[in-house]
Amino acid sequence: MKLPQVEGRHRGKRIGVLSGGLSSEREISERSARAVGEVLTGRGYDVVAISVDRHVAAALADDGVEVAFNALHGRYGEDGCVQGLLEVLGLPYTGAGVLGSSLSMDKWLSQGILQRSGLPTPRAVLVGPSDEPVWDGSYPVVVKPRGEGSSNGVSLVRDVAGLAGAIAESRKFDPDALIEDFVPGREVTVAILDDMALSAMEVVALGDDFHTYEVKYTAGREEFILPAPLGDRYEAALEVALESHRALLAGAYSRVDLRVRPDGEIFVLECNTLPGLHELGWFPAMAAHVGIEFGDLIELLLDRATLGVRETRMEVGR
Repeated sequence: MKLPQVEGRHRGKRIGVLSGGLSSEREISERSARAVGEVLTGRGYDVVAISVDRHVAAALADDGVEVAFNALHGRYGEDGCVQGLLEVLGLPYTGAGVLGSSLSMDKWLSQGILQRSGLPTPRAVLVGPSDEPVWDGSYPVVVKPRGEGSSNGVSLVRDVAGLAGAIAESRKFDPDALIEDFVPGREVTVAILDDMALSAMEVVALGDDFHTYEVKYTAGREEFILPAPLGDRYEAALEVALESHRALLAGAYSRVDLRVRPDGEIFVLECNTLPGLHELGWFPAMAAHVGIEFGDLIELLLDRATLGVRETRMEVGR
């Protein structure tokens, strides 16, 4: 694997690190933004922290931001909303574009795209805001909000008695919920950069059945096995993740989450277009495994900040 080299394409420009935001993942975003800001400042970049709220456009203009490092997570920051704003403002930004961001964040639409691309996903049904939950398959199942991250509102349901309560919990984060087959086996995540699958890592939740918000963001609650012990299925996992990234137009980098059954069959859970860059982030650990240290990783992501919408102007006849 030929690793990319830092180019410093945006040196000399004012870099706005976007943090906070309007989602339930605000605290995690602030962790990522602090880490990014420290790296870029230490490497001589002109960095300004932008705390994102409803007045973010004015803040970007007032602070003279020329390039945006998007350290937001979740709704508004990872779903195409802030990407569209930055496109209109003409500010290059890190991460996926408008369409890739919105598709990847929508778990129902992304499943449909993956399936039409020939990629395996767990069986799922969509439960609308006024629908009664109906599941005619076996248990356990996973209930999750249609558009949310960091395992917020996600429940593992072992029998029909727990289904209604899990749907109610999911609806605290999104009116639409998914009921999805629980795939037994290993939870594996893959880092993608520059259309390359860097490495795959198994993540084991300690003291819990799956990766709740508390497990993900509490030190010592997870065990990481890198590279993932998948034997002859390791390369297949990398390829499935890379094809998923491509199908969802996930841009320069992403993290794709998989489940690998004991028989080796691989299922795609989701694609994260703005994976965490904080001290407990999975993406930096997988990059480090192939020789990309954290500071270089942040600069590499900044190098790839760009605009995705081609501007066209119609000449109006006089």
